[in-house]
Amino acid sequence: MVQRREPTARQMRLGIELRRLREAAGLTAIEAAALLGANRVQMSHIESGLKGVSEERLRRLASHYACTDEEFVDALVAMATDRTRGWWEEYRGRLPTSFLDLAELEHHATFLDEVAILYVPGMLQTEDYARAVFSSRVPELTRDELELRVHHRARRQQITIPYELVIHESALRIRVSDRAASRAQLAKLLKVSEADNITLRVIPFDLDGFARAASTMIYAGGSVPKLDTVVRDVPHGSAFIDSEAQLSAFRTRFRKVEAVSLDPERSRDFINRLTKEL
Repeated sequence: MVQRREPTARQMRLGIELRRLREAAGLTAIEAAALLGANRVQMSHIESGLKGVSEERLRRLASHYACTDEEFVDALVAMATDRTRGWWEEYRGRLPTSFLDLAELEHHATFLDEVAILYVPGMLQTEDYARAVFSSRVPELTRDELELRVHHRARRQQITIPYELVIHESALRIRVSDRAASRAQLAKLLKVSEADNITLRVIPFDLDGFARAASTMIYAGGSVPKLDTVVRDVPHGSAFIDSEAQLSAFRTRFRKVEAVSLDPERSRDFINRLTKEL
């Protein structure tokens, strides 16, 4: 297969999982390459996502690695053989890669759990809200770059999978733009919260003992739990977290934050009250 210049996060994740299987089997990259009639460099490229791997080769590796989790292997095969050219590819070379990787992750996710503390999540932002957020960037974006990001964000919002959001009152009250934009944003949250697949909960300011104010995250469910991913914002874009220990910690963190939030009905009442205050 042709070597890739810039693998996507999904392609790199496939390589990471293959490396983990190899290391768990106690094999070196050279030993694994020999099983495929390849060399160490070719194996390194496969495990870094720079080179694809066929279904036959992937299943042969899984067998040599003594991986008996058939569902997991099937999920890896699906990742390796997927030729989907998603809508986000239209933005390649025009937006940072992290934007595309996030859209691809959301497209393949089976569910999304999100905790938002300071901003309304991008998946639910109005265009005016998103435009205000991107306008605050330093250095400033050109008008074309700004509108491109707003357009990309709007296209991410076709949510058909289960989506659970826990949002702090601070994100609801902070006016990233003007009063009218804030009112419209709250109205959108109320509207989407009525969807069968979306569950929205609010954490009020007056909650005692809330020490998880830095828990902002997106937890994306994979086709199998081993392929779950957590996304966190970092200065240069987004960080994708996939180690089982950290995934377990974030699953626990989300459930604890969810447990102290208002239930969906009280959350809608809460947002309604905030809207009337504006």
